[in-house]
Amino acid sequence: MSSKRGAEASSLFKILGDETRLQIIGLLLESDLCVGALARYLNFSKPAVSQHLKLLREAGLIKGEKRGYWTHYKVEREPLKNAAHFLQEMAEATGREAYICLRQKGKETDSERRVLQMCKDCCQQPDQLKTKPEECTHEQIEKCHGSEKDHCCEKEE
Repeated sequence: MSSKRGAEASSLFKILGDETRLQIIGLLLESDLCVGALARYLNFSKPAVSQHLKLLREAGLIKGEKRGYWTHYKVEREPLKNAAHFLQEMAEATGREAYICLRQKGKETDSERRVLQMCKDCCQQPDQLKTKPEECTHEQIEKCHGSEKDHCCEKEE
């Protein structure tokens, strides 16, 4: 997945992370509405709704159309579809064959790292393990994997 698509999706998710803006999008998906109508539906002031609309417009999620004295807003569906498609691709992505776990030795400032081939579940709590899989105690393995049987980390030689 391209980093550009990820950045675009992330930007939209930030805008839609606000409950009010998400409600506005939901209302506008049902019908084109003006600021006054949105303010009545949401029980907010017109200036508050206008501020949310401004952010949604700048993000390319809505577009205003002048109708007489009022501007009616409608959802630009393509950016929403692109973000949804991006999420679907992420959800359907298959895992890699080799699982690599990077664990840092010593202090956080120490830049030396070891790359270990880890089990397919990859350690959920690598800080509970020692630096080499063969040095893991039974208790550490249980904390990380649930049972020793499931601890199939490759040993370095």
